[in-house]
Amino acid sequence: MTARGDVKPAARRGQWQTAADVLALIARQPGITRAAVARELRLSTSSTTELTARLRDLRLLTETPAPTQGRGRPTTVLRPHPRAPVVLAMELRQAGWRSALATLDGVLLDQQSTRHRSRRPDAVLAALRAGVDSAKERYGDRLLAVSLAVAGTVRDNHLMQAPTLGWNTIDLSPVVAATGLPLLVGNDATLSGVAEARTGAAAGAGTALHLIVEVGIGGTLIIDGSPASGATGAGGEYGHIPFGDRRRSCPCGARGCWDLEIDGRALAEHLHEPEPDDPYSYAEALLQRLDERPISRAVAKVAAALATGIAGLVNAHDPEVVTLGGLAVPLRAAAPTVFSTAYSDGLMTFHRANPPAVLDSTHQQTGALRGAAAVGLDQITTETALASWADRTIL
Repeated sequence: MTARGDVKPAARRGQWQTAADVLALIARQPGITRAAVARELRLSTSSTTELTARLRDLRLLTETPAPTQGRGRPTTVLRPHPRAPVVLAMELRQAGWRSALATLDGVLLDQQSTRHRSRRPDAVLAALRAGVDSAKERYGDRLLAVSLAVAGTVRDNHLMQAPTLGWNTIDLSPVVAATGLPLLVGNDATLSGVAEARTGAAAGAGTALHLIVEVGIGGTLIIDGSPASGATGAGGEYGHIPFGDRRRSCPCGARGCWDLEIDGRALAEHLHEPEPDDPYSYAEALLQRLDERPISRAVAKVAAALATGIAGLVNAHDPEVVTLGGLAVPLRAAAPTVFSTAYSDGLMTFHRANPPAVLDSTHQQTGALRGAAAVGLDQITTETALASWADRTIL
Protein backbone atom coordinates (compact mmCIF):
# COMPACT_ATOMS: atom_id res chain seq x y z
CA MET A 1 0.00 0.00 0.00
CA THR A 2 1.46 3.33 -1.01
CA ALA A 3 0.70 6.84 0.14
CA ARG A 4 1.01 10.16 -1.60
CA GLY A 5 3.91 12.31 -0.47
CA ASP A 6 4.13 16.07 -0.09
CA VAL A 7 2.07 18.18 -2.47
CA LYS A 8 4.28 19.87 -5.06
CA PRO A 9 3.73 23.21 -6.85
CA ALA A 10 1.12 22.78 -9.55
CA ALA A 11 2.41 25.26 -12.14
CA ARG A 12 2.24 23.87 -15.70
CA ARG A 13 0.74 20.56 -14.57
CA GLY A 14 -2.16 18.83 -16.28
CA GLN A 15 -5.66 19.74 -15.11
CA TRP A 16 -6.28 16.44 -13.35
CA GLN A 17 -2.92 16.45 -11.59
CA THR A 18 -3.60 19.98 -10.35
CA ALA A 19 -7.06 18.91 -9.21
CA ALA A 20 -5.48 15.98 -7.38
CA ASP A 21 -3.07 18.39 -5.67
CA VAL A 22 -6.00 20.54 -4.51
CA LEU A 23 -7.78 17.52 -3.05
CA ALA A 24 -4.59 16.37 -1.33
CA LEU A 25 -4.35 19.76 0.39
CA ILE A 26 -7.95 19.54 1.52
CA ALA A 27 -7.28 16.11 3.03
CA ARG A 28 -4.22 17.45 4.90
CA GLN A 29 -5.82 20.74 5.92
CA PRO A 30 -9.60 20.38 6.30
CA GLY A 31 -11.27 23.76 6.00
CA ILE A 32 -8.49 25.25 3.86
CA THR A 33 -9.39 28.42 1.97
CA ARG A 34 -9.21 28.94 -1.76
CA ALA A 35 -6.59 31.66 -1.20
CA ALA A 36 -4.41 29.26 0.80
CA VAL A 37 -4.67 26.64 -1.95
CA ALA A 38 -3.51 29.24 -4.49
CA ARG A 39 -0.51 30.16 -2.32
CA GLU A 40 0.59 26.61 -1.60
CA LEU A 41 0.24 25.42 -5.19
CA ARG A 42 1.57 28.68 -6.68
CA LEU A 43 -1.51 29.20 -8.79
CA SER A 44 -2.88 32.52 -9.98
CA THR A 45 -6.16 33.73 -8.56
CA SER A 46 -7.89 33.28 -11.91
CA SER A 47 -6.55 29.73 -12.33
CA THR A 48 -7.68 28.78 -8.84
CA THR A 49 -11.13 30.28 -9.42
CA GLU A 50 -11.51 28.38 -12.69
CA LEU A 51 -10.27 25.12 -11.17
CA THR A 52 -12.51 25.24 -8.11
CA ALA A 53 -15.50 26.05 -10.33
CA ARG A 54 -14.70 22.94 -12.34
CA LEU A 55 -14.47 20.84 -9.17
CA ARG A 56 -17.83 22.20 -8.03
CA ASP A 57 -19.43 21.24 -11.34
CA LEU A 58 -18.03 17.72 -10.93
CA ARG A 59 -19.57 17.37 -7.46
CA LEU A 60 -16.18 17.14 -5.79
CA LEU A 61 -16.09 20.38 -3.82
CA THR A 62 -18.32 23.09 -2.43
CA GLU A 63 -17.32 26.61 -1.44
CA THR A 64 -18.60 28.65 1.49
CA PRO A 65 -17.52 32.17 2.51
CA ALA A 66 -14.48 32.17 4.79
CA PRO A 67 -14.65 34.15 8.05
CA THR A 68 -13.64 37.76 7.46
CA GLN A 69 -10.14 38.54 8.71
CA GLY A 70 -9.43 42.21 8.24
CA ARG A 71 -8.97 43.87 4.87
CA GLY A 72 -8.34 42.03 1.67
CA ARG A 73 -10.24 40.22 -1.02
CA PRO A 74 -12.83 37.79 0.41
CA THR A 75 -12.13 34.10 -0.10
CA THR A 76 -13.96 30.83 0.40
CA VAL A 77 -13.50 27.61 2.35
CA LEU A 78 -13.27 24.43 0.26
CA ARG A 79 -15.13 21.37 1.52
CA PRO A 80 -16.28 18.06 0.02
CA HIS A 81 -19.45 18.13 -2.05
CA PRO A 82 -22.36 16.25 -0.43
CA ARG A 83 -22.29 13.87 -3.40
CA ALA A 84 -18.50 13.54 -3.62
CA PRO A 85 -16.79 10.13 -3.63
CA VAL A 86 -15.94 8.45 -0.32
CA VAL A 87 -13.71 5.67 0.99
CA LEU A 88 -14.65 2.95 3.46
CA ALA A 89 -11.82 2.71 6.01
CA MET A 90 -11.68 -0.45 8.13
CA GLU A 91 -9.41 -1.75 10.87
CA LEU A 92 -9.08 -5.42 11.80
CA ARG A 93 -7.83 -5.96 15.34
CA GLN A 94 -7.37 -8.80 17.81
CA ALA A 95 -10.70 -8.26 19.56
CA GLY A 96 -12.83 -6.91 16.73
CA TRP A 97 -13.01 -4.51 13.80
CA ARG A 98 -13.92 -0.90 13.17
CA SER A 99 -15.08 1.05 10.16
CA ALA A 100 -15.76 4.63 9.07
CA LEU A 101 -16.61 6.53 5.90
CA ALA A 102 -13.90 8.99 4.89
CA THR A 103 -14.84 12.11 2.94
CA LEU A 104 -12.39 13.95 0.69
CA ASP A 105 -11.19 16.14 3.58
CA GLY A 106 -10.26 13.07 5.63
CA VAL A 107 -13.15 13.46 8.07
CA LEU A 108 -14.38 10.12 9.43
CA LEU A 109 -18.15 9.65 9.46
CA ASP A 110 -20.44 6.85 10.62
CA GLN A 111 -17.81 5.22 12.83
CA GLN A 112 -18.75 1.74 13.99
CA SER A 113 -17.07 -0.87 16.16
CA THR A 114 -17.85 -4.59 16.31
CA ARG A 115 -16.37 -7.37 18.44
CA HIS A 116 -15.52 -10.72 16.87
CA ARG A 117 -18.09 -13.42 17.49
CA SER A 118 -15.45 -15.88 16.33
CA ARG A 119 -11.79 -15.46 15.37
CA ARG A 120 -12.03 -18.07 12.62
CA PRO A 121 -10.84 -16.43 9.40
CA ASP A 122 -13.98 -17.35 7.47
CA ALA A 123 -16.24 -15.87 10.16
CA VAL A 124 -14.23 -12.65 10.45
CA LEU A 125 -14.00 -12.16 6.68
CA ALA A 126 -17.73 -12.74 6.38
CA ALA A 127 -18.38 -10.01 8.95
CA LEU A 128 -16.07 -7.59 7.16
CA ARG A 129 -17.71 -8.42 3.84
CA ALA A 130 -21.13 -7.69 5.32
CA GLY A 131 -19.83 -4.31 6.47
CA VAL A 132 -18.58 -3.51 2.97
CA ASP A 133 -21.84 -4.67 1.39
CA SER A 134 -23.82 -2.47 3.79
CA ALA A 135 -21.70 0.59 2.98
CA LYS A 136 -22.03 -0.06 -0.75
CA GLU A 137 -25.80 -0.32 -0.43
CA ARG A 138 -25.92 2.96 1.50
CA TYR A 139 -23.48 5.05 -0.56
CA GLY A 140 -23.84 3.45 -3.98
CA ASP A 141 -21.52 4.75 -6.72
CA ARG A 142 -20.00 7.30 -4.33
CA LEU A 143 -18.08 4.51 -2.59
CA LEU A 144 -14.95 4.04 -4.70
CA ALA A 145 -12.54 2.03 -2.53
CA VAL A 146 -12.12 0.00 0.66
CA SER A 147 -8.96 0.53 2.69
CA LEU A 148 -8.22 -2.04 5.40
CA ALA A 149 -5.70 -1.78 8.24
CA VAL A 150 -4.71 -5.10 9.82
CA ALA A 151 -2.68 -6.04 12.87
CA GLY A 152 -0.22 -8.24 11.04
CA THR A 153 2.27 -8.55 8.21
CA VAL A 154 0.70 -7.95 4.81
CA ARG A 155 1.75 -8.52 1.21
CA ASP A 156 -0.34 -8.02 -1.93
CA ASN A 157 -3.69 -8.01 -0.10
CA HIS A 158 -2.73 -11.15 1.80
CA LEU A 159 -2.27 -11.30 5.55
CA MET A 160 0.98 -13.24 5.85
CA GLN A 161 1.26 -13.44 9.65
CA ALA A 162 -1.00 -12.20 12.43
CA PRO A 163 0.22 -13.75 15.70
CA THR A 164 -2.39 -11.92 17.78
CA LEU A 165 -5.16 -13.50 15.70
CA GLY A 166 -3.38 -16.81 15.21
CA TRP A 167 -3.65 -16.46 11.42
CA ASN A 168 -1.19 -17.29 8.65
CA THR A 169 -1.47 -16.53 4.91
CA ILE A 170 -5.05 -15.38 4.53
CA ASP A 171 -6.34 -13.90 1.27
CA LEU A 172 -8.31 -10.78 2.20
CA SER A 173 -9.77 -10.08 -1.26
CA PRO A 174 -13.10 -11.84 -0.48
CA VAL A 175 -13.95 -8.82 1.69
CA VAL A 176 -14.82 -6.84 -1.46
CA ALA A 177 -15.69 -9.73 -3.80
CA ALA A 178 -19.40 -8.96 -4.05
CA THR A 179 -18.90 -5.24 -4.76
CA GLY A 180 -16.02 -5.21 -7.22
CA LEU A 181 -14.44 -2.35 -5.31
CA PRO A 182 -10.64 -2.04 -5.12
CA LEU A 183 -9.19 -3.22 -1.82
CA LEU A 184 -6.13 -1.62 -0.24
CA VAL A 185 -4.55 -3.48 2.67
CA GLY A 186 -1.89 -2.12 5.01
CA ASN A 187 -0.33 -2.88 8.37
CA ASP A 188 -2.05 -0.98 11.18
CA ALA A 189 1.15 0.50 12.63
CA THR A 190 2.30 1.62 9.20
CA LEU A 191 -1.01 3.34 8.56
CA SER A 192 -0.92 4.99 11.99
CA GLY A 193 2.41 6.45 10.92
CA VAL A 194 0.85 7.77 7.71
CA ALA A 195 -1.83 9.51 9.79
CA GLU A 196 0.78 11.14 12.04
CA ALA A 197 2.80 12.31 9.04
CA ARG A 198 -0.23 13.72 7.24
CA THR A 199 -2.17 15.44 10.01
CA GLY A 200 -0.59 14.50 13.34
CA ALA A 201 2.51 15.00 15.46
CA ALA A 202 4.91 14.36 12.56
CA ALA A 203 3.20 16.70 10.08
CA GLY A 204 5.79 18.75 8.24
CA ALA A 205 8.69 16.40 8.96
CA GLY A 206 10.51 15.11 5.89
CA THR A 207 11.57 11.93 7.69
CA ALA A 208 9.68 10.57 10.69
CA LEU A 209 9.76 7.32 12.65
CA HIS A 210 6.47 6.11 14.09
CA LEU A 211 6.21 3.31 16.65
CA ILE A 212 3.19 1.81 18.34
CA VAL A 213 3.12 -0.73 21.19
CA GLU A 214 0.11 -2.99 21.60
CA VAL A 215 0.84 -6.73 21.51
CA GLY A 216 4.46 -6.27 20.45
CA ILE A 217 5.65 -3.19 18.60
CA GLY A 218 5.22 -2.10 15.01
CA GLY A 219 5.84 1.04 13.09
CA THR A 220 7.10 2.66 9.97
CA LEU A 221 9.60 5.10 8.57
CA ILE A 222 7.77 7.91 6.77
CA ILE A 223 9.62 9.85 4.07
CA ASP A 224 7.84 12.86 2.57
CA GLY A 225 4.48 11.57 3.71
CA SER A 226 4.89 8.02 2.38
CA PRO A 227 5.87 4.85 4.27
CA ALA A 228 9.06 3.01 3.40
CA SER A 229 7.23 -0.28 3.04
CA GLY A 230 9.99 -2.44 1.55
CA ALA A 231 10.20 -4.57 -1.56
CA THR A 232 6.95 -6.46 -0.97
CA GLY A 233 5.07 -4.15 1.40
CA ALA A 234 6.12 -5.99 4.55
CA GLY A 235 8.53 -3.35 5.90
CA GLY A 236 8.27 -1.83 9.38
CA GLU A 237 8.23 -5.05 11.41
CA TYR A 238 10.45 -3.45 14.03
CA GLY A 239 9.21 -5.77 16.73
CA HIS A 240 11.06 -8.62 15.06
CA ILE A 241 14.49 -7.03 15.16
CA PRO A 242 16.60 -9.16 17.56
CA PHE A 243 16.97 -6.48 20.24
CA GLY A 244 15.84 -8.99 22.87
CA ASP A 245 16.95 -12.19 24.57
CA ARG A 246 18.13 -14.64 21.89
CA ARG A 247 17.14 -17.54 24.12
CA ARG A 248 13.46 -16.66 23.66
CA SER A 249 11.44 -17.72 20.64
CA CYS A 250 8.80 -15.43 19.19
CA PRO A 251 5.48 -16.61 17.65
CA CYS A 252 6.73 -15.13 14.36
CA GLY A 253 9.36 -17.88 14.17
CA ALA A 254 12.41 -15.73 14.95
CA ARG A 255 14.40 -15.63 18.18
CA GLY A 256 15.23 -12.66 20.40
CA CYS A 257 12.51 -10.38 19.04
CA TRP A 258 12.15 -6.89 20.51
CA ASP A 259 8.39 -7.60 20.70
CA LEU A 260 8.96 -9.84 23.71
CA GLU A 261 10.73 -7.09 25.69
CA ILE A 262 8.24 -4.24 25.53
CA ASP A 263 4.61 -5.33 26.05
CA GLY A 264 2.42 -7.16 28.55
CA ARG A 265 4.30 -10.41 28.01
CA ALA A 266 7.51 -8.73 29.14
CA LEU A 267 5.81 -7.29 32.22
CA ALA A 268 4.50 -10.74 33.14
CA GLU A 269 8.00 -12.19 32.68
CA HIS A 270 9.52 -9.61 35.01
CA LEU A 271 6.79 -10.24 37.59
CA HIS A 272 7.20 -14.05 37.31
CA GLU A 273 3.58 -14.42 36.25
CA PRO A 274 2.11 -16.59 33.46
CA GLU A 275 1.97 -15.10 30.00
CA PRO A 276 -1.38 -13.27 29.76
CA ASP A 277 -4.02 -14.23 27.22
CA ASP A 278 -4.54 -10.54 26.46
CA PRO A 279 -1.14 -8.81 26.87
CA TYR A 280 -2.54 -5.37 26.02
CA SER A 281 -5.28 -5.36 28.68
CA TYR A 282 -2.88 -6.94 31.16
CA ALA A 283 -0.37 -4.12 30.62
CA GLU A 284 -3.08 -1.47 30.86
CA ALA A 285 -4.19 -2.87 34.23
CA LEU A 286 -0.63 -2.94 35.61
CA LEU A 287 -0.05 0.66 34.58
CA GLN A 288 -2.84 1.61 36.97
CA ARG A 289 -0.94 0.03 39.89
CA LEU A 290 2.39 1.82 39.74
CA ASP A 291 2.30 2.43 43.50
CA GLU A 292 3.19 -1.27 43.88
CA ARG A 293 6.98 -1.47 43.82
CA PRO A 294 7.37 -4.78 41.91
CA ILE A 295 5.13 -3.40 39.17
CA SER A 296 6.94 -0.05 38.96
CA ARG A 297 10.27 -1.90 38.66
CA ALA A 298 8.91 -4.12 35.89
CA VAL A 299 7.52 -1.10 34.04
CA ALA A 300 10.88 0.67 34.33
CA LYS A 301 12.64 -2.32 32.75
CA VAL A 302 10.20 -2.36 29.86
CA ALA A 303 10.45 1.43 29.41
CA ALA A 304 14.24 1.11 29.25
CA ALA A 305 14.03 -1.67 26.65
CA LEU A 306 11.65 0.45 24.60
CA ALA A 307 13.90 3.54 24.74
CA THR A 308 17.06 1.59 23.93
CA GLY A 309 15.47 0.10 20.82
CA ILE A 310 14.18 3.50 19.72
CA ALA A 311 17.72 4.87 20.02
CA GLY A 312 18.95 2.05 17.79
CA LEU A 313 16.36 2.89 15.16
CA VAL A 314 17.27 6.58 15.34
CA ASN A 315 20.91 5.64 14.73
CA ALA A 316 19.82 3.58 11.73
CA HIS A 317 17.25 5.92 10.16
CA ASP A 318 18.18 9.47 11.30
CA PRO A 319 14.58 10.75 11.55
CA GLU A 320 13.64 14.34 12.32
CA VAL A 321 11.07 13.21 14.86
CA VAL A 322 9.84 10.03 16.55
CA THR A 323 6.15 9.58 17.36
CA LEU A 324 4.75 7.05 19.80
CA GLY A 325 1.34 5.41 20.00
CA GLY A 326 -0.48 2.77 22.01
CA LEU A 327 1.12 1.55 25.24
CA ALA A 328 4.38 3.29 24.40
CA VAL A 329 2.85 6.54 25.65
CA PRO A 330 1.90 5.45 29.21
CA LEU A 331 5.06 3.30 29.48
CA ARG A 332 7.25 6.33 28.89
CA ALA A 333 5.10 8.49 31.17
CA ALA A 334 5.39 5.90 33.96
CA ALA A 335 9.21 5.96 33.97
CA PRO A 336 10.27 9.21 32.26
CA THR A 337 13.77 9.41 33.75
CA VAL A 338 14.57 5.78 32.97
CA PHE A 339 13.26 6.25 29.43
CA SER A 340 15.20 9.47 28.84
CA THR A 341 18.46 8.01 30.16
CA ALA A 342 18.16 4.80 28.12
CA TYR A 343 17.30 6.78 24.99
CA SER A 344 20.29 9.10 25.38
CA ASP A 345 22.68 6.28 26.27
CA GLY A 346 21.67 4.36 23.15
CA LEU A 347 22.28 7.24 20.74
CA MET A 348 25.48 7.76 18.83
CA THR A 349 27.44 10.69 20.27
CA PHE A 350 26.67 13.10 17.44
CA HIS A 351 22.90 12.61 17.98
CA ARG A 352 22.99 13.42 21.70
CA ALA A 353 23.49 17.17 21.39
CA ASN A 354 20.29 17.51 19.38
CA PRO A 355 18.39 14.21 19.50
CA PRO A 356 15.17 13.76 17.53
CA ALA A 357 12.20 14.68 19.69
CA VAL A 358 10.09 11.75 20.87
CA LEU A 359 6.46 12.90 20.78
CA ASP A 360 3.15 11.33 21.72
CA SER A 361 1.10 10.70 18.60
CA THR A 362 -1.88 12.93 17.95
CA HIS A 363 -4.38 10.38 16.72
CA GLN A 364 -3.74 7.51 19.14
CA GLN A 365 -6.80 5.22 18.99
CA THR A 366 -7.93 6.39 15.54
CA GLY A 367 -4.48 6.42 13.88
CA ALA A 368 -4.79 3.22 11.85
CA LEU A 369 -8.29 4.09 10.68
CA ARG A 370 -7.19 7.61 9.66
CA GLY A 371 -4.15 6.25 7.88
CA ALA A 372 -6.28 3.74 5.99
CA ALA A 373 -8.59 6.59 5.02
CA ALA A 374 -5.63 8.70 3.83
CA VAL A 375 -4.23 6.08 1.45
CA GLY A 376 -7.73 5.25 0.26
CA LEU A 377 -8.28 8.92 -0.61
CA ASP A 378 -4.95 8.92 -2.44
CA GLN A 379 -6.29 6.05 -4.54
CA ILE A 380 -9.52 7.79 -5.56
CA THR A 381 -7.95 11.20 -6.30
CA THR A 382 -5.28 10.21 -8.82
CA GLU A 383 -5.40 11.76 -12.29
CA THR A 384 -6.95 8.59 -13.72
CA ALA A 385 -9.52 8.28 -10.94
CA LEU A 386 -10.59 11.92 -11.26
CA ALA A 387 -10.90 11.66 -15.03
CA SER A 388 -13.08 8.57 -14.57
CA TRP A 389 -15.24 10.35 -11.99
CA ALA A 390 -15.63 13.29 -14.38
CA ASP A 391 -16.77 11.00 -17.20
CA ARG A 392 -19.38 9.40 -14.94
CA THR A 393 -20.57 12.74 -13.57
CA ILE A 394 -20.93 14.35 -16.98
CA LEU A 395 -22.83 11.37 -18.30
